[in-house]
Amino acid sequence: MTVEEFRNEWYSDTPYVVAHTSGSTGIPKEIHLLKSDMRASAEATNRYFGIGPDSVLAIPLSMDYIAGKMMAVRSFIAGCRLVELPVSNTIDFRHHVDLLAIVPSQVRSMLENCDLSGIGNVIIGGAPLPDNERIQLSATTLKCFCTYGMTETCSHVALADVKDRHLTYRAMPGVSFDTDSRGCLKIFSQTMSFGVLQTNDVVELIDGSAFRWCGRADNVINSGGIKILAEELEESLAGVIDVPFYITGAADEKWGEVPQLVAEAPESMQAELQAAVDSLCLGKRRPRSVVCVDKLSRTSNGKIRRLRL
Repeated sequence: MTVEEFRNEWYSDTPYVVAHTSGSTGIPKEIHLLKSDMRASAEATNRYFGIGPDSVLAIPLSMDYIAGKMMAVRSFIAGCRLVELPVSNTIDFRHHVDLLAIVPSQVRSMLENCDLSGIGNVIIGGAPLPDNERIQLSATTLKCFCTYGMTETCSHVALADVKDRHLTYRAMPGVSFDTDSRGCLKIFSQTMSFGVLQTNDVVELIDGSAFRWCGRADNVINSGGIKILAEELEESLAGVIDVPFYITGAADEKWGEVPQLVAEAPESMQAELQAAVDSLCLGKRRPRSVVCVDKLSRTSNGKIRRLRL
């Protein structure tokens, strides 16, 4: 879908927009998003970043997903220009942009190829931002924010400044938070039709308007009664593993399940990767095995699917 094709859908008489979830935590599904909800979300973001008629927005992401659609809606509502960049991990442009939306896999290219002085604000979503890239971004003068949200919330409901080493997500206007008995985030909205939305994201709740993301309840590995969050373990390993990878659980007769590292690498690297894992003091969180595959399974927008092998 192009911006112009989406424009026709947006200005049609239908009260909703057809969107699709990414499929990273299950089978991709088609959902209908109310245009009134998308408008409320876009207006909140435009107010936050001061987007108006003279602003320039840029998007190097597919218009088939919520990130692309919402950048278009923000430009429609503000009456400003939207630059549709090629959908690629390689970003290379030199013109002024007030708001740029990207995913973590595009960060390195942006830092290497773009004129950073011409970029006003950057929002980064779709997947957790690796710690090494967060540190690189923090060393620049860029105003960069990690986003928290999903298709069902019409993009982000919270933002975290990458310069905040704790990466604390703070609510957008009209949004508040709580947790359920599992420690999973519950989202309350005063302006959107969902009202209350229960997630499977385990968080450290700071207060009703702020939290720190820990990982997905779906990705908890129960090893002998010790609960290990795959995403937290991945963050610990990011400094020693330089190939794409993820952590999953593997069946174990003694412990029930243990962490396993699945890497996109040739079989010949297995011993090297295991040695890198063993070099860290991870205790019972240490992955007991490394599996190398030719290619990790990914969704159509690039997210890694966490398959148990």
